Amino acid sequence: MPEEITSHDGVDFSKYCVLESNDHPSIQFKVSRESAKLSGLLKDMLDDQEGVDAIIPIPNVSGRTLRLVLEYMEYHTNNPADPIDKPLKSSIESLLCEWDNNYLYHKLLKDHDETQHEVLIDVIMAANFLNVKDLLDLTCACVASMIRGKSAEEIRTLFNIENDFSREEAEKIREENRWCEES
Repeated sequence: MPEEITSHDGVDFSKYCVLESNDHPSIQFKVSRESAKLSGLLKDMLDDQEGVDAIIPIPNVSGRTLRLVLEYMEYHTNNPADPIDKPLKSSIESLLCEWDNNYLYHKLLKDHDETQHEVLIDVIMAANFLNVKDLLDLTCACVASMIRGKSAEEIRTLFNIENDFSREEAEKIREENRWCEES
């Protein structure tokens, strides 16, 4: 688990960095530099600040979400994630290790409940911002698995997306793209 801190006193900045969430007041996490470097964004910043006290604000990510992203990064520092085939050819659960399944379906989607996807979407946005490729692949594959086999209307309902097309506009788009459904 990522270590939440209230003071930088005693942080060995040769081994750790401090990440600050966008909460007010911000939440700070002490993270090993090795784990932080699973993020392309943080790796670049830390490489530029080698040997410097690294306190890095993460402006687009809340403490709750940052904690989940860091938990993933800490675990996968010593346990590299298995690549996820694209496109998905089977259910995502069968492709993941036990830790990733538990992380995905108990922390991000509470007990496999697809309608409780707010945390999952927040983690996707954070993984994209921080450039944590394996986490982004995992969470996007989860969304792909969630929408597989669903109609556009079912997907809109699942994600609370308003249909802003009139019936005529929707029919015109379907007609123009009918070739997509042929095969």
